[in-house]
Amino acid sequence: MGADFEALNQFDGTARLFPLPNMVLFPQVVQPLHIFEPRYRQMTKDALATDSLIAMALLRPGQENELDERPAIYPMACLGVIIADKMLDDGRYLLLLRGLSRIRIVNETKSASSYRSAQAEIVPDLLTISPLECRHVREQLGKLLLPRFTGDERERRHLLEMIDGETALGELCDMLSFRLPMPLAQKQELLEQPDVGVRAQVLLEVLESLPTPGVKRRQFPAKFSDN
Repeated sequence: MGADFEALNQFDGTARLFPLPNMVLFPQVVQPLHIFEPRYRQMTKDALATDSLIAMALLRPGQENELDERPAIYPMACLGVIIADKMLDDGRYLLLLRGLSRIRIVNETKSASSYRSAQAEIVPDLLTISPLECRHVREQLGKLLLPRFTGDERERRHLLEMIDGETALGELCDMLSFRLPMPLAQKQELLEQPDVGVRAQVLLEVLESLPTPGVKRRQFPAKFSDN
């Protein structure tokens, strides 16, 4: 957490925007990225030369094939820090981006850069429920999730450690929201909810609506995201 605090202290209020049509990043989640478009290569170069911060934002539906250089995005995004990088011989980058915090985009800024940037504000978690209510939510999450991991004892044990351990409830909900198979719109809804209690309730409702069969494991290492 000390590294997260230090990285967030580097944020000056201007976010480099990396819009994607198929990815919602959450705080505390690590996502591999394959950077190949020239504008995003420049964005990566600028980030690595300064604070290593990039904000991932989801494109609004119907914007995926727009020719507009600034297709519409959701105003709530996730600020991330590059924790590993490799520049390939042809100028492409392979990155590991770790989510740091929700940010709310206030307005996009005009810049000479080829990539988009915006003034944004950090959106911290709001814990409005009691420790007893947090424990109840954790128990409910366990009841809904553990039956889905019967075929993988290692992953089941890891999940138990997260639920019963010291992982904050907000972080737990974020990691599960990223991990679980659900529509992008639901993931974005969970990202847009800073109130931990409300976020947890939405996640419980999503879990209750999911099919009973076991969750398909995410590929590890995860596939690189296109840009």
